[in-house]
Amino acid sequence: MRVDLFDFELPEELIALRPARPRDSARLLHVPVRGAFEDRIVRDAPSLFRPGDLLVFNDTRVIPAALKAIRPSRDPQGAVVRVSLNLIERIAPDVWRALAKPGKRLKEGDGLFFDGGLFAKIEAKDEEGAIALRFDRSGEALDEAVAKIGAPPLPPYIAAKRAPDDEDRGDYQTIYAAKDGAVAAPTAGLHFTDELMAQFDALGVERAQVTLHVGAGTFLPVKAEDTNAHVMHSEWREISPQTADAINRAKAESRRVIAVGTTALRSLESSVGKDGRVRAESGGTDIFITPGYRFRVVDGLWTNFHLPRSTLFMLVSAFAGFERMKSAYAHAIAHGYRFYSYGDASLLWRAE
Repeated sequence: MRVDLFDFELPEELIALRPARPRDSARLLHVPVRGAFEDRIVRDAPSLFRPGDLLVFNDTRVIPAALKAIRPSRDPQGAVVRVSLNLIERIAPDVWRALAKPGKRLKEGDGLFFDGGLFAKIEAKDEEGAIALRFDRSGEALDEAVAKIGAPPLPPYIAAKRAPDDEDRGDYQTIYAAKDGAVAAPTAGLHFTDELMAQFDALGVERAQVTLHVGAGTFLPVKAEDTNAHVMHSEWREISPQTADAINRAKAESRRVIAVGTTALRSLESSVGKDGRVRAESGGTDIFITPGYRFRVVDGLWTNFHLPRSTLFMLVSAFAGFERMKSAYAHAIAHGYRFYSYGDASLLWRAE
C-alpha cells in the first residue's frame, strides 16, 4: 500500500509532553466494531470488559538509555564536542548500537568519555547514521554504569521540546515493568494504576504477561513510499509457557484476548502456529502488520494514538479497519485527545 495513505495532519498542541495525573485520569476513546465512538475516561474502562477476558501486558522495563558524552578535540587548539546519545540495540555484552548527535562530527575510532569514568570507542557507523560503541566494561558492570548516568530515552517529539527529568523516571515506566531491556516504553501500559488493576481483578478479568524489549524504531515514520519497501526492525520477545497456556485456554473457551499495546499484540501474532495455538518461545520478531493481515490471536487492542505514516498506525488500521481508524483519528483530533507516548488511550476491537 502507498504509505501516504496513512498520513494525517495533527495540531502540534495535541502532542502530549507530560502524562495525565493520575495515570487513569487520561481519556479513552472506545472504538466499537460498528456504531458511534464513545468518549470515556481510563478509570472507567472496566465497564467495557467482561468476566473472563484476558488482558496481556508487556512487562519490559525501560533502561535509562539517554546518555551524554564528550569527544576530545582532534586538534590541540580545538574545542571538545558534546555528544547526546540514545542506546538503541545491544549487540554484545560490551557493545551497543546508538544514535548520536552531532553524528556528522563523529568518526570510527573516536573515543567518548562519559560521567563516572565510563569510556567507549566508536567501532563503526552505518548508513542510517547509527554508531557501534564498544565500552570499557560489559554485562552487569556496564548495566550498572548506564543506570547511574543515563536518563529516560524520551521520544524525539518530546525530547526536542524539553530535557528528561526526575519525573520521567517514573512517568516513562509502567507500574508492572519487570525485565530490563527496552529503549522505549510500551506506552499503552502507562495508563494503568494499581487501583485500575484491582477493578479488573474484581470484575474477573484475567492477566498475563509477555516480554518485548521495545526498540527506538517502533515509533519512527516509514520513509519508503510503499509499505512493501519498508524493512521492519527486529525486537526481542519472550512468551512463557504459562502465558501461552493462558491464551490458548482463553481462545478454546471463546473468551476475548485483549493486548495492552501494539508490542504485546505483535508478540502474540508472531508466535501463533498453523494450528492457531500460541507457542511458548523467545527470540526476535520483525512482524510488519498492514491492512490485509489476518489476525489469529488478539480480539481487542488497548493502545495510544500513533504518529502519521508509522508502522503502528498501519497496524491499528489493519486491526480495526482502515476507514474506521481514519474516522477515529479525525474524531480524536476534533475532540482534543492528546497524542503519542504520554497521550490518551484508545480501545479497539478487531474488525469483522
